[in-house]
Amino acid sequence: MRLGGLDTIKVDVRIIAATNAELESMVQQGGFREDLYYRLNVITVSLPPLRRRSEDIPLLAQHFLAHYARENEKELREISPRAMELLIDYPWPGNVRELENAIERAVVLSTGEVLTEALLPASVRQRGEAAAASGFLPPALPSNGISFKDAVSQYERQIIIRALQSCGGVQKRAAELLQVKPTTLHEMMKRLNISSESLVPS
Repeated sequence: MRLGGLDTIKVDVRIIAATNAELESMVQQGGFREDLYYRLNVITVSLPPLRRRSEDIPLLAQHFLAHYARENEKELREISPRAMELLIDYPWPGNVRELENAIERAVVLSTGEVLTEALLPASVRQRGEAAAASGFLPPALPSNGISFKDAVSQYERQIIIRALQSCGGVQKRAAELLQVKPTTLHEMMKRLNISSESLVPS
């Protein structure tokens, strides 16, 4: 019904809304309308930040590479192993949009067929250099904090993903590299939701 109107107008729509705010607590604090919240909150899909699902980075990076190479008529076909390693290690505070921007920038600047580390933003390269100098970097600490358990899990993911990357996704070789039993590595991957196949660029 229009504001000030008397007639009811029927519509058939679906609304998809996205936010990074804690709407439930905002409702309790009076910062978000309760009626609107319950109209929107029918089916909720919680998507963790990119730093907590780094196994998605190779597939996303390859997708953006193909898209922007085609859009810019470039011959880029692949991402070098070192560049991919840097992409996986970076915490991506800007999430998928920041990753997309980094790949688009690299494509625009490229002159060859391989996206190398030199084409990545300085922030990504510098973190990689720091990691190389001091070993693995711990997960980035968000401004609102992080539970110690989650931080340890993220660190485990980084180590396992890097091992799998360096071994071409072969779990047995990665287990040897990490000095654990293959069954132990398999259980860790299952617990952390890591797929070895998704880590190997096509």
